[in-house]
Amino acid sequence: MVSTFIKRTPIYLLTAGGLLLVGMVVGVVFLTAITERSTARQARVFESSLRLSLLFSTIKDIETSQRGYLLTHDRQYLAPYEAVAAAVPDRIRAVEAVVADDDAQEADFARLKEVIPQKLAEVQQTIDLANVGRLAEAVAIVNSDKGRLLMDDVRATVERMRQRQAAWRTSLAEEVSRANMLLRFGVGGVAFGVLLFGLLAFAEKRRQRLALESRGRSLEEANNRLTEEMASRLAAESQIRQMQKIEAIGQLTGGIAHDFNNMLAVVISAIGLVRRRMANGDYDIGKYLDGASEAAERAATLTRRLLAFARQQPLAPEPVDANKMVSDMSEILHRTLGEMVEVETVLAGGLWRVSADPSQLENSVINLAVNARDAMPDGGKITIETANVHLDERYAAEHDSVRSGQYVLVAVTDTGVGMSPDIVAKAFDPFFTTKGVGKGTGLGLSQVFGFVKQSEGHIKIYSEPGHGTTVKVYLPRHFPNSEAVASRAAARTDTPAGKEGELILLVEDEERVRLLSADTLREIGYSVIAADGGKAAIALLEENPGIVLLFTDIVMPEMGGRVLADTALKMRPDLKVLYTTGFTRNAVVHNGVLDPGVNFIAKPFTIEEVAAKVRSVLDS
Repeated sequence: MVSTFIKRTPIYLLTAGGLLLVGMVVGVVFLTAITERSTARQARVFESSLRLSLLFSTIKDIETSQRGYLLTHDRQYLAPYEAVAAAVPDRIRAVEAVVADDDAQEADFARLKEVIPQKLAEVQQTIDLANVGRLAEAVAIVNSDKGRLLMDDVRATVERMRQRQAAWRTSLAEEVSRANMLLRFGVGGVAFGVLLFGLLAFAEKRRQRLALESRGRSLEEANNRLTEEMASRLAAESQIRQMQKIEAIGQLTGGIAHDFNNMLAVVISAIGLVRRRMANGDYDIGKYLDGASEAAERAATLTRRLLAFARQQPLAPEPVDANKMVSDMSEILHRTLGEMVEVETVLAGGLWRVSADPSQLENSVINLAVNARDAMPDGGKITIETANVHLDERYAAEHDSVRSGQYVLVAVTDTGVGMSPDIVAKAFDPFFTTKGVGKGTGLGLSQVFGFVKQSEGHIKIYSEPGHGTTVKVYLPRHFPNSEAVASRAAARTDTPAGKEGELILLVEDEERVRLLSADTLREIGYSVIAADGGKAAIALLEENPGIVLLFTDIVMPEMGGRVLADTALKMRPDLKVLYTTGFTRNAVVHNGVLDPGVNFIAKPFTIEEVAAKVRSVLDS
């Protein structure tokens, strides 16, 4: 069709049209060259402006860092200066590279190259004086206005260069606008030629459309292949995550089995030796009983640590004065850490109260301090600090599971060997430890991590190999108008005894636990009647009006402890109730925190612990 059209068109029309098209092509090429040249110059001006702004911003950051350091004498303010001061020569050269061919800016840029080193020298001089304790001399230099005048000179020079660049950009924009206007005129002048060759253009467009359709089909096929590849990759990543979970479970199970086997070996061996000696009439068995008791207590501690790591240990949060807690712990810390470790406390004035479980917070500080001591085999210094802090929305967005708001910071810093980034990444993993065999279980930091997360707080490790480590614990601020949890009874070194006439109803479905718990309560002076379930307990409660305390397990068949307590309180509103269980996800624990007013003691418990708890419940 196109060839037929060309054959039937008069030669002069084709010639005229050809000349018009040639003229249009020449004009477009010429104007395009002008536009490209102007655009390239605009890009160079923009690059020049950008590099100039970066250089000026760097000088301002250096001055701000200097003044912040001189005002506070806090080396944190030197971080921006130390980060960018060395880069100033490179940034000067970067500006020089784009303004070298601009004669109009040559004088101003020469002035910058002269003034900036003077400004940097003034900044370095004041910092050096402050570093050696000559702060007054440093401040005097600042007050002399030498630095301000140099900065004003830099600012004025930069502003002149910016104005010239702005004028240049305006001129280039006008040049591009004129070229576009001429291009429009040229297009209008050759419109007739375009009409003559419209059929050729139509044919070309059709060819392009067909090519685009073909290309589109190719892209769709490529997209389908990419989608399939992505699905395959996601499946592989899911499989890898599952393998990592299985590996973590295996590591956790292996660690638990190893530690519990050691503890059970001690208990079983001690019981065997006690039986043999008693059978032979030898009652010198105290050391074996002590060993079995110590192993059992270690097992209970390990269980508590596992529950803390899993965020399943019931907490009893209350308002805590972290400053007083740290001060009261000074003696136990010095005794625990030894003479080779110097302990310094830096306590903030006006510290907010924190909402946390006091005993768990104390255990966390001790765990962190012991870890810090172990990181300093040749001795060193541990600093425990407190502060009021606010974690803003930006920080919360950068860290998972962190809510913005007000927190109380408790930080433990050591001067030890430090940790590499890969060690920091695994520091909270259960049973992960860098200590030798027998030196630790690897649950210390895991326990702290679990407690902090269960308390809706945040924990962060900062460490540098060879320089030391800081562990920062952020716990939510306690607000007085929030619902407070009743304070727990203070720990006592004696064993509070029962009073005459105090009768306890013990409810426990497991026979061995029931018998031992009853004997324990009788040992500390209480009268006890026991039931193996809720129905039997209700009957005993009806028959014995002298019962003053219901001590019940929570998880029992047929009737759970919470239902039993609710029924008993309807019969006897004055009855005191104490719950116990080896589980934590139950009717008295919500989101890991005890309901207000609920009395609870976790299994296993010692004679001293149950004596103190029962006495505190009866006296409340």
